Amino acid sequence: MFWEKELRPIYFQSLKSVENQFKREERPLCLSSLKPLFRGKRDRELRMKRKSAAFVVHCALLTLVSVLTVRSKASNFDYGDALSKSLLYFEAQRSGRLPYNQRVLWRDHSALTDGLEQGVDLVGGYYDAGDHVKFGLPMAFTVTMLSWGVLEYGDAIQNVGEFQHALEAIKWGTDYFIKAHTSPHILWAEVGDGDTDHYCWQRPEDMTTSRQAYRIDEGNPGSDLAGETAAAMAAASIVFRKINPHYSHLLLHHAQQLFEFGDKYRGKYDENFGEVVKSYYASVSGYKDELLWAALWLYKATDNPDYLNYAVDNANTFGGIGWAITEFSWDVKFAGVQILATQFLHNEKHKQHAEVLRKYQAKAGYYLCSCLNKNNNGSNVQRTPGGLLYVRQWNNMQYVSSAAFLLTIHSDFLRSTNELLHCPEGALSPDEILGFVESQVDYILGSNPKNMSYLVGYGSNYPKKVHHRGASIVSYRENKAFIGCTQGYDNWYGRSEPNPNVLVGALVGGPDYHDEFKDNRGNYMQTEACTYNTAPLVGVFAKLNKLDRVHGIVTEGHSSLFASSK
Repeated sequence: MFWEKELRPIYFQSLKSVENQFKREERPLCLSSLKPLFRGKRDRELRMKRKSAAFVVHCALLTLVSVLTVRSKASNFDYGDALSKSLLYFEAQRSGRLPYNQRVLWRDHSALTDGLEQGVDLVGGYYDAGDHVKFGLPMAFTVTMLSWGVLEYGDAIQNVGEFQHALEAIKWGTDYFIKAHTSPHILWAEVGDGDTDHYCWQRPEDMTTSRQAYRIDEGNPGSDLAGETAAAMAAASIVFRKINPHYSHLLLHHAQQLFEFGDKYRGKYDENFGEVVKSYYASVSGYKDELLWAALWLYKATDNPDYLNYAVDNANTFGGIGWAITEFSWDVKFAGVQILATQFLHNEKHKQHAEVLRKYQAKAGYYLCSCLNKNNNGSNVQRTPGGLLYVRQWNNMQYVSSAAFLLTIHSDFLRSTNELLHCPEGALSPDEILGFVESQVDYILGSNPKNMSYLVGYGSNYPKKVHHRGASIVSYRENKAFIGCTQGYDNWYGRSEPNPNVLVGALVGGPDYHDEFKDNRGNYMQTEACTYNTAPLVGVFAKLNKLDRVHGIVTEGHSSLFASSK
């Protein structure tokens, strides 16, 4: 019998030594330089050896050829269809009692007693990936990104007829956060135990594993989780402000309480739960980025200058203007903080903060330029030979989708201010930035060396054996016969046939550094999808679909944007 133990990466570090370095603005660091460590599994391929100069040149030439192919096929991609499919994915990840208008019909009600042992109703929310644990930190980040996408590109989403579905995806998460925030200083952080959950391969409707719930409170703080949840609820409150004012006010009330709680009782949430969290979603970057992130979102939601003052006053001590980052994720929010802060720079009422906001802008530029291959001294995000951004082996697509989103957001900001992005190796226009975004999205949708769509259900050639319990086992609605903990491994996990249920809209982990991909259920580093992979793409698909329909995207010039790593 095959027993699986999936583990997410933890990055070994000494926080004090790291903080001493990143506080010096003139010496930028990138979090991806921290040495990774996997509990129970050693990742032999995560840190690729440097290639010879000849190999790099060869890869660059291959990349330029592939980019020309990407451009010639760009018109073949239906970004509107990709948007529709991406929103469908969130319905497959729903936990709890499914609504009458549920569109993913191979799913059914699940986890209907979550929180019962603790005397609290924790039914609902999202499963993060191919398992059945409800992890609060990545769930909140997912909702923040969905909300941001709707705020920026709501009209474009509406044009595709998907606005209501986008709202439903956000509200499914925020309804759960309201339940989980049972008092001003209590937030339920997780339901389920990843270790025991991963010993079983069952449909969510058949779960027999522990549904133990864990919380943060005054004695067990979690400023990172409280901050991200506050950011999610603040962003969502803006989304619902005109549509549902009462609900918007309720979300904002919870967001403000959570921020106050997280700021007053400081600490990392994973230090209170041990391996239950640390083996899966350890808060490596700490909580300071989430507190800055939450403050900026609360400022956008309330226009209360106290929140902006918080982000300005703590910009240095919290690393907001110290970190020079090359990734943006559910854990590391600094790049998002820096880009969000930059948007306030040109408003006259913020002129007293101009000096600090310009420092935020400088660090935002470092991240953007690193993605665009325009930093010097090799301080760029690596590329595969096919031109895909490459941060690390495990679930690399999460970094691609989040980068595409931030680049898209900032290109709009530059266009609105009639500016260029000035990088050490040249200036770039908003259209050129969007051209690079398009190349990354087109790679995801099929313009890659494998001619495979890594968005499940898009096109005809996509991963058929996604690492996902519910998708890999016969639908509960088709066959309600109970499938036990190990029966799934015995009868379904090792099958060579495609999954019986298609996880439409899921963005899987994607190819390795050489653009290679193995479609195998056991290859969870590449074939598992997560909610925070797909969430940033909702806004990006909407933007590209709108431009594609109007006048297309400028991608000529600056071939270095599309080249593989220097």
